[in-house]
Amino acid sequence: MNKEQELLRKKSPVSIRNKKASFEYFFVDTYTAGIVLTGTEIKSIRMGKASLVDTFCYIHNGEIWVKGMNISPYFYGSYNNHESKRDRKLLLNKKEIHNLQEDTKQVGFTIIPTLLFIDDHGRAKLDIALCRGKKEFDKRQTLKEKEDRREMDRARKRF
Repeated sequence: MNKEQELLRKKSPVSIRNKKASFEYFFVDTYTAGIVLTGTEIKSIRMGKASLVDTFCYIHNGEIWVKGMNISPYFYGSYNNHESKRDRKLLLNKKEIHNLQEDTKQVGFTIIPTLLFIDDHGRAKLDIALCRGKKEFDKRQTLKEKEDRREMDRARKRF
């Protein structure tokens, strides 16, 4: 991810992260995908009423789908409101889907959504990552590095 993309995502009014993903997995490769949504779903996302906890992606018939993403029903919606935990189709190029499919055939690799945001044109986008699971000792190492970074930042602020 380059600096321009990071700045755009920081400016976005909606930025919903999957914080648990970086603790549970090593990110090997990342992609940005569009999402096929209904009218009330995009309204709920713009209000920040979505969650990426316990979500994952799978490939079926050459299409990539996200499963378990919770988008709360729109408060002002009528009988046309959406299901909160339905499977949603992601929009990627065929080449990217093929690459992901080949990579996930290897043992220990999966596709995890990491960030849901609204782009400059008002469209919902989902950052997904090809991930490899961490072992228990890897998680301990990650926590130790995080604590060390915090201590260094505190020391810099003092001086």
